[in-house]
Amino acid sequence: MKEKVDLVIVNAKVYTVDDSFSEAQAFAVQDGKFIAVGTTDEIRDVYTSDQLIDADGRAITPGLIDAHCHFYGLGLNQQLVNLVGTKSFDEVLERVKEFHVANPKSFLRGRGWDQNDWDVKEFPTKAELDTIFPDIPVALERVDGHAYLVNQKALDMAGIDWSTKVEGGEIVKKWENGYSGITGVLVDNPMQLIDSIMPSPSLNDKIKALKDAERISLNHGLTTVNDAGLDRNTIELIDSLQQAGELSIKIYAMVSNNKEDVDYYINKGPIKTDRLNVRSVKVYGDGALGSRGAALKEEYSDLPNHFGAMITPVDEIEALAEKLARSEYQMNTHAIGDSANVAVLRAYKKVLQGKEDRRWKIEHAQILTDNDFDFFESGIIPSVQPTHATSDMYWAEDRLGDRVKGAYAFKTLLNKAGTIALGTDFPVEDVSPFLTFYAAVARQDTSGYPKGGFQMEEALTREETLKGMTIWAAYSNFEEEEKGSIEPGKSADFVIYDKDMMTIPLNEIPTIKAEQTFIDGIVR
Repeated sequence: MKEKVDLVIVNAKVYTVDDSFSEAQAFAVQDGKFIAVGTTDEIRDVYTSDQLIDADGRAITPGLIDAHCHFYGLGLNQQLVNLVGTKSFDEVLERVKEFHVANPKSFLRGRGWDQNDWDVKEFPTKAELDTIFPDIPVALERVDGHAYLVNQKALDMAGIDWSTKVEGGEIVKKWENGYSGITGVLVDNPMQLIDSIMPSPSLNDKIKALKDAERISLNHGLTTVNDAGLDRNTIELIDSLQQAGELSIKIYAMVSNNKEDVDYYINKGPIKTDRLNVRSVKVYGDGALGSRGAALKEEYSDLPNHFGAMITPVDEIEALAEKLARSEYQMNTHAIGDSANVAVLRAYKKVLQGKEDRRWKIEHAQILTDNDFDFFESGIIPSVQPTHATSDMYWAEDRLGDRVKGAYAFKTLLNKAGTIALGTDFPVEDVSPFLTFYAAVARQDTSGYPKGGFQMEEALTREETLKGMTIWAAYSNFEEEEKGSIEPGKSADFVIYDKDMMTIPLNEIPTIKAEQTFIDGIVR
């Protein structure tokens, strides 16, 4: 007599992502776990279910894991002016005006502009915002989250004037083309002065943000997301929604680096439920390359005497590393520039001597020079976002010159570390993991530029890329025994696709759709 189970999938092309990267045709699920994997005949001979899905040859992979994103931020962004894809500052202004007419607010916020996408590739100024919105504070966040454009009303409310000084960033000033004074652009740490005057989202706003982010993520086949920086209140809200059955997606929550929350979680120890994992701290080393905030060893090739800046001073990074090394918590540090990377890597190496299996991460690991790649041979994990390479490739060499050869070096990082975790950094980039896959393998934009790919010696294979989005990402979260592959005993997190990412022509990968996303054996 056949064993009755909750779910049976047959006639599929199952990429198990087990140790031998084997393929299967079918599997059975009971109580949210895979209990058997094999051929269609093998599974049909033993198991039966009221829920039997004939996949008709479609591809199935383990549930996709985004190893670095801003899940809660994506949700909040749905409540702001969407400035992604704007091709000029005039278009930014039009979107802001249209949004304000439809959604009058006492504090107007938007996100997504990128001056590198405009014909005039310079930071904008606040002049037009001052004219259009003289009495309403406006803060427009750059796509990377490392710069604001604000109007005079916001500057006045935040107490920012000519004499204001903030370490670890820049209050941009300009004396040319008829403009004299503070431009309204704030890079990195000075942004906190604006943050302090923004109205906080209500509880309903927060819940809506989390549910919106889950809906978008599940539609793209994501079953686990690593949120790179959350405060205690948000983590506790996520936990309560998950426990109440209001949030299904699994979240690896990195605690934002503020002393009160870090001390709370270190003292409490790691928190692990079926859907939430809290055992890491997110630290910002430097800023971003697009806003010239990334900390470089040598000056920017397109801006003499400018080196970027550390957001967290090196001595503070070293002190925090010592503190976390004495705890069970993982340290995950944003490092873009080669100066920031080596500073963080040295701090890691110093405090991790003699400590086994700590799996500390460098988030982005974007630009490395000299012999700094060698640090990754000691168990430090690179957590990178392939679409950053294809977003930045148009202007990265302008910023870096010859140093671009050590940038977005995914293959070198994998060869040194033996593993690599892949994510998107959404909403900095698009949520789609298929764009991640395409960028990692093809290293082109969706128009096929550049011909032959960008620095193709650093491309990953399709197998490496799928591992980076599943089992290696799970490993980076200390979760490889429970997810990341389709094997008996693991959570039944998997995705059924309309196309096979492992075999279709490269240029079709961005068009893949996740037809059904399952978490713990239930379609979500």
